[in-house]
Amino acid sequence: MRVAGIDCGTNSIRLLIADVPGESQPLDDVTRRMEVARLGQGVDRTGHFDPQALERTLGFVDDYARQCREHGVESIRFAATSATRDAANRDLFLDGVKQRLGVDVQVLSGDEEARASFTGATAVFGDVAQEPFLTVDLGGGSTELVLGLNDGTILGAASMNVGCVRMRERHFSHDPVTDDEIARARADVQAALDSAALDLSPTRTLIGLAGTITTITAKALDLPSYDPAKIHGALMSLAEVDGVCEWFIRSTAGERAQLPFMHPGRVDVIHSGALVWQEVIRRVAAETAQQTPLTHTITSEHDILDGLALWAAREPNPPSY
Repeated sequence: MRVAGIDCGTNSIRLLIADVPGESQPLDDVTRRMEVARLGQGVDRTGHFDPQALERTLGFVDDYARQCREHGVESIRFAATSATRDAANRDLFLDGVKQRLGVDVQVLSGDEEARASFTGATAVFGDVAQEPFLTVDLGGGSTELVLGLNDGTILGAASMNVGCVRMRERHFSHDPVTDDEIARARADVQAALDSAALDLSPTRTLIGLAGTITTITAKALDLPSYDPAKIHGALMSLAEVDGVCEWFIRSTAGERAQLPFMHPGRVDVIHSGALVWQEVIRRVAAETAQQTPLTHTITSEHDILDGLALWAAREPNPPSY
């Protein structure tokens, strides 16, 4: 079956078209796309989608619909996450997608988003990493944490309203950011982790997902360009990741823009995302210290997008373009 998963978050919209050879077999990618649509621009402050952000995002949906038609996609799962959950005028977006693709948007709860991310990531790491896994999907509006086993058993999950766009809009207005801004942002993430009330101490493998974390990994690897094959599965010490996160937090927009692997749409938000990732790592390290101390992170190029494609195969949802 040829399927598609589309993930529309606060910062980016992404498309995966893939063939599913058979049950329990890995996806065979046909195409992967990512655009920075910034659908969630201002939603944390206003509670509504901005008209320009809506127009921009639906323009990408038009393009994705065309690609799905051209590639003969038989089933599509389209998921919207943090920004759409929060926007009072979300129906404008949901109706626009239905008109263009002929499928309903699945507005995932934080828990559903977390589970889909876990499925997508662990499908490729389940046999080569020690369980329990903690997956961290750091998006534009929220961050999802899932602790689970390689058979799909979920031991605990939490969704926090801290992401790279939301944190930038809440706390970072200077370039470079000030110590006071950093302190307020850290307190915000720490409070979110406290409220999540997720026991992180059993974690044996920490898997980081999504664009902020993959870009931080590219910096740690000193890549001359963005290379998913080198980023996927990269194993890095906690100290190494902490240092790279600190560089991003303290850097200027100009310095970030000069990085050869940096997507232009991440330049103004990745420093706030790096702070979220740094705080999560520090919390996991502290909670695992008394049992089996965590020493490394693994980066995955597979995440909720893969989970959506697998869902499209498991429960077919034919489009009516």
